[in-house]
Amino acid sequence: MAVTSKRERALQVVLVVFGLLTVVANIYPLVTSFLAGLRPTAGTAAPMFWTMYATLGVFLVLAARDPSTHRSLIAFTVWSSVAHAAVMALMAIQLPTKRGELLVGVAVTALPAVLLFVLARSSASSEAAVPA
Repeated sequence: MAVTSKRERALQVVLVVFGLLTVVANIYPLVTSFLAGLRPTAGTAAPMFWTMYATLGVFLVLAARDPSTHRSLIAFTVWSSVAHAAVMALMAIQLPTKRGELLVGVAVTALPAVLLFVLARSSASSEAAVPA
């Protein structure tokens, strides 16, 4: 059994917590929208995005078993979260009536991305330093 560094263990914890929060935060609106009945005027894109993000959350939890094997998934999560946060920040500038909720969304999206970036980068560099 391999020895797990503190940083890799922290990365595993962040992956599980962020993954579970992503699943719950997207399954809830998905289920409630279907229970309420989809209406053509409400739009159809949101349920599709909720499904994609919930699936991403499941795979983040699975990646926690061996983060070094799933570096591309972690990188995708980081950079797609950064892009998502950037779009929300621009929308907050343009939509003053929605500014508060959008800025909360920026923080909620960017914080896990930064944590994953720092922890994944650190554990990758520590792996490279350890001879095989």
